[in-house]
Amino acid sequence: MSPYGAPIGRVHELFRYPVKSMAGESIGAAGVEPGLGLAGDRAWAVRDLAAGEIRGAKKIPELLDCRARYLEEPQGAASALVEVDLGVQGVVRSDAADASQRISERLGREVRLCPRLPASASDHYRRAEAVTDMGAEIREVSALLPEEPLPALGELPADLSIVTEYVSPPGTYFDFFDIHLLSRRSLARLAERAADSVIDKTRFRPNLLVDLDAPSGPDGDWPEIELIGRELEIGGATFEITMPMMRCVMTTHAQQGLPKDPSIMRTLVRECGMNLGVGVQVRTPARICAGDEIRIRAR
Repeated sequence: MSPYGAPIGRVHELFRYPVKSMAGESIGAAGVEPGLGLAGDRAWAVRDLAAGEIRGAKKIPELLDCRARYLEEPQGAASALVEVDLGVQGVVRSDAADASQRISERLGREVRLCPRLPASASDHYRRAEAVTDMGAEIREVSALLPEEPLPALGELPADLSIVTEYVSPPGTYFDFFDIHLLSRRSLARLAERAADSVIDKTRFRPNLLVDLDAPSGPDGDWPEIELIGRELEIGGATFEITMPMMRCVMTTHAQQGLPKDPSIMRTLVRECGMNLGVGVQVRTPARICAGDEIRIRAR
């Protein structure tokens, strides 16, 4: 008998982002693996050569105006061939001799397009300067006002200290978690509370955009928050919902079709304590599809 109960929702849409912080692609299905998330997700990143570290749109907002797509289906940890749309500057393939030069010209700084390297290449992922004050770092990357509080994350179920030394856990270009899950109900509730803003899924970069039954708890407007600490099954794969997804200044940046809007951070702080969506770790690999039912493991 399965330990998972009746469906509590469905996967509405799957997204992967071939290059960290660039716009990505909606896909119908993908394999998921522990430590890798959706196949091909964030398998490439840019290294800021002057800064001496891997950087995303928190530091280089122009990345959001570029779009990446795969030219071949990714397999495992390898970084498959990708094409980057630079807008008016045209497109460039990752195997082109001038790929990094073209991307540098678009971003206005010298960068190198880098495939995902193994965890043993730890220096590749190391920060140029270690973070010694995490509270100050969160305030900076989230553009918090002096009077705004830091997010309440509760008792952390995972050791996040690795990101004080590394831009991302070595072997990945994720901020930390394998997958970001966001419900359409949460997006709708945020939109209701930010009537003057354009609230769009693109700003929040989910991997799994889902429809969930509304729970009866105090966080009914943010149903995935009620699932923290629980184990889910989707399409034969299993996942652990680990903790809230703390939002940052990236949600406010201008990008394709969306204006710059600093007020979005004010709304996030006020309405949901900066936490929208959840971080998820893959426990059992399988292939998942848009439309798959979501089931929760019985306690």
